[in-house]
Amino acid sequence: MAYREQIPIDRGLDNSIAMMSEGYLYISNRCKRYGRDMFETRLLGGQKAICMTGEEAAKVFYDESKFMREGAAPKRVRQTLFGEKAIQTMDGVSHKHRKELFMSLMTEKRLQDIVKIFKEEWRVAIQQWERQEEITLYSEVTKLLTISACKWSGIPLSQMDVNQRANQLEALFDAAGAFGPRHWKGRQARNALESWLMSVIEDVRNGNFDVPEETALYQIAWYHDTDGKTMDPQVAAVELLNILRPIVAIAVYISFVALALLEYPKVKGSLKTEEDFELFVQEVRRFYPFFPFAVARVRDDFLWKGHDFKKGNLVLLDIYGTNHHSEIWENPEQFKPERFRNRQKNPFDFIPQGGGNYTQGHRCPGEGLTIEIMKASLELLTNQMDYQVPPQNLSYSMVRMPSLPKSRIVLQNVKKRME
Repeated sequence: MAYREQIPIDRGLDNSIAMMSEGYLYISNRCKRYGRDMFETRLLGGQKAICMTGEEAAKVFYDESKFMREGAAPKRVRQTLFGEKAIQTMDGVSHKHRKELFMSLMTEKRLQDIVKIFKEEWRVAIQQWERQEEITLYSEVTKLLTISACKWSGIPLSQMDVNQRANQLEALFDAAGAFGPRHWKGRQARNALESWLMSVIEDVRNGNFDVPEETALYQIAWYHDTDGKTMDPQVAAVELLNILRPIVAIAVYISFVALALLEYPKVKGSLKTEEDFELFVQEVRRFYPFFPFAVARVRDDFLWKGHDFKKGNLVLLDIYGTNHHSEIWENPEQFKPERFRNRQKNPFDFIPQGGGNYTQGHRCPGEGLTIEIMKASLELLTNQMDYQVPPQNLSYSMVRMPSLPKSRIVLQNVKKRME
């Protein structure tokens, strides 16, 4: 007879308010309280939910024979962050087929292309920043990433539309963990962006303008789903946004790169080699809050660690907590880039952008792109410009999702560094 064990229960009819009030620490706080890496609660309208953290939890969570994404993401997240019928909500053969499309866009050459575009846009921006008394780095980088993402993807974007599209793209991920005005702003932004990109896709299909075959716009416009048909224009627009939005969201990570340079000046002084830059970026991704957790549903009944997982149960994997788990990371609350030196890669213990492998699992196909853009921004901030940092509120919330330095990193007297 299979061994069964009652896991700790976080009592309450619906603990969604507690989750929102504790943010990134909701799951790990309770795991520490109960002395277990798994507990039961009720969330999202009183649904029974299992919350898990740690490497073993990640291994089982990303086992597609046990969990599915269809029907897991809350509707408010689909209405803002992902979009309806997006790759993040798919499973099985359909997910694998759609994933191949995204992976085909992330070749080494194409990664080099977007890094080159981004660096060029940043260098041009420095000339403008030199004429300003101060800039807000997060806002400026959001615009640079919007321009870079559109250029790289083959999407026409006029200079007069940059601010509007940057604000709309930022609203998509800023609304992911929000209620009230931020959520409604995100929904309005998604409607506007999908309408814009649907017309762009229709223009491509109607031959109104040429677009290079290697670009995301071309590949998504002419992609054939498992039924052998091109995607519905709205679904195609959703997936095109799933290229643009994550690229623009790197602005959050870049803000934390800048914050880490300010908070850990000794570490900044040790940045000498390409490997040093890589280690620094990886530690930023581990240390600072970005994605709080991932969501799935149980595919079929199974028993794991003595607990019955019932078909349809909601399950949350603690991403932030796993990246700070004391059994995985020595002194996890310390910022130590050297911890990644000679560290053996493991697809389940370091999961800032999902776990498992890229082709079969739900690890973000744009992870490599994120790392390269972050490395480029680190090099630009440390080697290609000088600036002053005025007094400001550099703290960040563990409740607001996504979190950001409160001041958004204000820089003064920006100057291009003379070679």
